[in-house]
Amino acid sequence: MAHWQVQQVIDGLQQARHDWRDSQHRAKAFGGRELPSKNALKVIVNELCGILFPMRLGPTDLRQESEDFYIAYALDKVLNALKHQVVLALSYDHRRLQKTTDLAQLQTLAHQIVQDFADQLPSIRRLLDTDVIAAYEGDPAARSVDEVLITYPGMLAITYHRLAHLLYADVPLLSRMISEQAHSATGIDIHPGATIGQGFFIDHGTGVVIGETCIIGKNVRIYQAVTLGAKRFEVDEAGSLKKDYARHPIVEDDVVIYAGATILGRVTIGQGSSIGGNVWLTHSIAPYSQVLQQNCDQVKSQQQI
Repeated sequence: MAHWQVQQVIDGLQQARHDWRDSQHRAKAFGGRELPSKNALKVIVNELCGILFPMRLGPTDLRQESEDFYIAYALDKVLNALKHQVVLALSYDHRRLQKTTDLAQLQTLAHQIVQDFADQLPSIRRLLDTDVIAAYEGDPAARSVDEVLITYPGMLAITYHRLAHLLYADVPLLSRMISEQAHSATGIDIHPGATIGQGFFIDHGTGVVIGETCIIGKNVRIYQAVTLGAKRFEVDEAGSLKKDYARHPIVEDDVVIYAGATILGRVTIGQGSSIGGNVWLTHSIAPYSQVLQQNCDQVKSQQQI
């Protein structure tokens, strides 16, 4: 077996870590993990999917008469695991913002965050049921609601999003990690800050991008490669990018956006409108508009009159 001279490599990596932490003004952390675990979150979200849909996404040997026992056991396990990840995320935020960290206070705050999250799971289940129905009724290729739930990438993406969105206000890092798992698995990129109403259907889905400050109404259907993004990035007096301002579209109820359409900026797509494939749109449109490539400029001109 070959013998490698690695002490220089170890020393160099150690110095690189120290230089990075100094440049980022990182306080020294003692013991244990500093950040939430991607692997732990993957297990947690998978368990949550089984809790929400036990007979379809839960254990293979589960029977209906045992559903409540399984959910009670699984909830206790998953909420404790989630609390640990929330504590790590809160602790990271406190160190990053140079706040005084009191572990007991963080534990109490994490417990309340996770309890609030758990309390909303029945509502999330009902909301996801509307998404399943929307996909089944909106896709002639769908043979059953069960097929939609267990095979459609759009359904996986919106399930992860609805869970991540619950955590976004309190632990944004954790919610972003959850949403990126769906992004990696499906090619659908939904920022956990986006607000999405009931009956949401993403058909096919690959390449869909939905930005942080998007607001999407009820019964909206979009197709692959749709972008709901920002038109430009504002900067402050120092030339740094501004954060936390509304920069993505508002899509009202009953809108359909076809494949490849790009809608940018804080514009409003009026209720009941249809946006054709490959349209590039940077202005608001009135309710019940139909925008195609060939009439996109015409619609804009009519609205300016």
